[in-house]
Amino acid sequence: MTNLRRLVRPVRFTPRRDAGLYAYERALEHGGFSPVAGVDEAGRGACAGPLVVGAVILPGGRRGLIEGLADSKLLTPRRREEIYTEIVARAEAWSAMIIPCGDIDRIGLHRCNIAGMRRALAALETRPAYVLSDGFPVPGLGVPALAVPKGDQVAACVAAASVIAKVTRDRLMVALHERYPAYGFDVHKGYITREHSAALAAHGPCAEHRSSFVNVARVMMRAARPGAVTSSAGEAEMRNNETEVGEGVRL
Repeated sequence: MTNLRRLVRPVRFTPRRDAGLYAYERALEHGGFSPVAGVDEAGRGACAGPLVVGAVILPGGRRGLIEGLADSKLLTPRRREEIYTEIVARAEAWSAMIIPCGDIDRIGLHRCNIAGMRRALAALETRPAYVLSDGFPVPGLGVPALAVPKGDQVAACVAAASVIAKVTRDRLMVALHERYPAYGFDVHKGYITREHSAALAAHGPCAEHRSSFVNVARVMMRAARPGAVTSSAGEAEMRNNETEVGEGVRL
């Protein structure tokens, strides 16, 4: 009975969405679940470059309070780098997993995302007692977990994970720009923009483009030599399998 009470206790301390960025961790700690890990990814909607997953456990008390911490998408690049440095210095544990575009094409984006989250959490030097993920559940963790809508905006450890993932991926994309300067990866980071689409149409895909994304696959099909299977059958199959991710579409 004691164990049952321990499991259900945190429900009584579910924080309000306006209770502050650290409310989820504090509620779970109050319920006996500590430490709490957050996990989030960067690059899910990009049509080029890797998917990167970050996981972070912030320490309790004042050391875990990082001024200016927020969803990485809401921060300027310079501020993200500053907060990244703070997270790395203060975190009880952190990790970043890089999933290359070839795995995304071969296995599928969502499966890579889930597997990357499991791997990032398994790589933490400290085993979490509870996991908060951004948006969708991550099964098979072996510890209690909760998928939090807009988790990177309402839970500090998830926001920290989003910063780790975003900064790690942005650095990789800047490095890829040195290898493939025609695409502007240092600016748009592989996401679909007007400039990226124009470069993709002009130069065709490079090795870092995700061929399982419809916009990339269509460019590849247009560039195929005469006589190749390029049109209705191929595009019909893509439409049957596609799932929208913003303007980008993956298969």
